Amino acid sequence: MAAIVLMALSAGILFVVGLLHLVYTFWGPKLTPRDPALRIRMGEVSPVISKETTMWRCWVGFNASHSMAAMLFGLIYGFLAIVHTQLLFSSAFLLVVGLAMVLGFVVLAKVYWFSRPFSLVGISLACYVASIVVSRV
Repeated sequence: MAAIVLMALSAGILFVVGLLHLVYTFWGPKLTPRDPALRIRMGEVSPVISKETTMWRCWVGFNASHSMAAMLFGLIYGFLAIVHTQLLFSSAFLLVVGLAMVLGFVVLAKVYWFSRPFSLVGISLACYVASIVVSRV
């Protein structure tokens, strides 16, 4: 039972972080540059790869897809932990893929983000690893 709760908590944290990030992407100023001129310039400049978009549209799209990835992880691993516990904890593949995903979020948070998301994904990682350890005992 503890393994299920820990895995669901890990998944839930990432789901909520992803959901908040999605909300911040489309509503409010939290993910906009502090310099209004930079925001305007991002809307005018295209990336080298294509003139069909702007850096601002890329920024919004990357943030939205990033949010969706965290939410998808939370939904799938939360569902597996609660509904298909045996499948999840007996599958080395699912456990390694999930671990790689959470570790990836932790590395990204440490290198590119800031302290609050780093702390939250760190807690998610700790819960994830603890759930595996507890399930093996």
